[in-house]
Amino acid sequence: MDRLDAMRATVRVAETGNLSAAARAMGVAPSAVSRAIAGLEDRLGARLFQRSTRRVTTTEVGAAYVERCRRILADLNEAEDGVVQSGLAPRGTLRVNMPYELGRLHIVPHLSGFLRRHPQVKLDVTMTDRFIDPAAAEIDVLIRVAEPGNLNFVGRKLGENRRAVVASPAYWKARGKPMRPEDLSAHDCLLYSYLSSGETWTLTGADGVRHEVAVSGRLRVNTIDALRVAALDGLGVAMAATWLLGPDLRAGRLVAVLDDYVPAAPPIYVLYPPGRHLSPKVRAFVDFLVALFTPAPPWERPASRIR
Repeated sequence: MDRLDAMRATVRVAETGNLSAAARAMGVAPSAVSRAIAGLEDRLGARLFQRSTRRVTTTEVGAAYVERCRRILADLNEAEDGVVQSGLAPRGTLRVNMPYELGRLHIVPHLSGFLRRHPQVKLDVTMTDRFIDPAAAEIDVLIRVAEPGNLNFVGRKLGENRRAVVASPAYWKARGKPMRPEDLSAHDCLLYSYLSSGETWTLTGADGVRHEVAVSGRLRVNTIDALRVAALDGLGVAMAATWLLGPDLRAGRLVAVLDDYVPAAPPIYVLYPPGRHLSPKVRAFVDFLVALFTPAPPWERPASRIR
């Protein structure tokens, strides 16, 4: 065996605890595995395994060596996979999950360009505002208006998610506009079921001071478009994304307040499986999203800027 095969044999023996089992897994004779390990131990000047009549176990030095071997072999496999995949065109079904309104308004309208560019890719798109586990749902790419958190996925920031505090002109006329964040506690606020901070709205002033305001209201909804419609109907004050409210703000159907304060809002992220060598279809879609949101997301380009 060459050095790499000897390393593979060492890892197999550590995993199986048995020379014969390791040899069967590699398709070689047990004597070949035994010679390879003996050669490694001679070259390293250290005993890698403790042998008994029933089982082979790693020594302390051997355990550290096996872990190094695992990393080296994993890097080698990734390097080879990367070379193979670099020559492949994106193909197959790509499962994507995204927030409903963000997807409907600003991502789905651009998917035709992606599909024309990659004719061998099929998209299976699901849209939901609630949290999902991408691994359990067998999702390849996840778009979320939230920090990546503890998911075993890589997060790449696509853009900012700015929010505004708004209500209809009729509501402000009847109730008066708040002059500071704390005034919101006296208003009918429209509550969103999936807001991570619950019934606390956080706004930061120009001086950097954070204002955490406990809000309340008579209406709670689980979609952000329902939040928008309720605000248009004069049912209360909403805090929602400018990428949703833009047309209504420009048309004067909704009026923003507290312009000197910035509502807290997590950025927009694309999440995808870890690893240096993504599948071509995942890499192609991530690149498509980055291009779509660069240098600014669709709703903040000059033709549609609201602020």
